[in-house]
Amino acid sequence: MRTVMKNLFLALSCILFLSTAAPAAELSLSVAASLREVINELTAEYGKKKPGITFLKNYGASGALAKQIEQGAPADLFISANREWVDYLQNRKLTDEASRCAFAYNSLVFAGPTKQPVAGMKDLAKLRKIAIGSPGSVPAGEYAMESFKAAGIDKALDGKLVMAKDVREAMKYAELGEVDGAFVYRTDALLLGKQARILFAVPEGLHDRVIYPMALTTTGAGKKEAVEFLRFLQSAEARKVLEKYGFAVK
Repeated sequence: MRTVMKNLFLALSCILFLSTAAPAAELSLSVAASLREVINELTAEYGKKKPGITFLKNYGASGALAKQIEQGAPADLFISANREWVDYLQNRKLTDEASRCAFAYNSLVFAGPTKQPVAGMKDLAKLRKIAIGSPGSVPAGEYAMESFKAAGIDKALDGKLVMAKDVREAMKYAELGEVDGAFVYRTDALLLGKQARILFAVPEGLHDRVIYPMALTTTGAGKKEAVEFLRFLQSAEARKVLEKYGFAVK
C-alpha cells in the first residue's frame, strides 16, 4: 500500500510540474531575404544559449514582409533591407520606435555569367537581359533603379529588365544563365557558384547607402524574449557573424 501511495504521489508531482512549467517561447522573425544565412546561424547560436526558444523565420522582399505584418501576419522582429519599409510600419504604429536601430550595411554589385566586357554602368546598354528585384517591394531593385537614373542610363535599359520577387530570385536568374547579369548585394554575390561572378561594384554615390534597420513590432516589444534577442543581435558576437558573411557593421 505504501509503495502504491508513493508511486501515486510521484505521478501527481510530475503532472503538477508539467502543468506549471513555463511553455517554450516562440519568436516570429520577418527578415530581408539577403540575411538568410546570417540569421540562420545567429538563431542557431542563440538557441544553444536559450534552448527554450523556437524561431519562426519568414524571409522575403522587405516590402512584401511589411505588407504581411500590416495585414496581421505574426511578427516580433522586422529586419528590412532599407529604411523605407520600417518607416512604413512605424507610420502605422506597428513597430516599437524606441527599439529601432541599424543591424548591418551592404553594397550593390552587378554579377552574372556574361562573357561580354562589362566594367561599369555605361556597359549595361549592350546587354540583352538584366535581372533586378521588383522595385515596388525589393530594396535591391530600388537601389538599382536609383543608380540607373543617376548614371543617366534608365532609358537605355527599357525592355531589358527582368523583375524578380526578391534579391535571391534575381541572383538565381543570373546563376542559371537566364539573364546576362543581375543587380544583387555583394553578400549575395559571394554565394554565387562558378557559373557567375561579380562584374563590377555599383558606385555608392549613385544610390542611398544600403542599410538594414531592424525594429521590434508592437507585439514583440511586449515579449521579454524578443527584447533579449534584439540585444543579442547588437552584440559583438553577432557582428562577427555579419562580417564573416561580408556585411559591414558600421
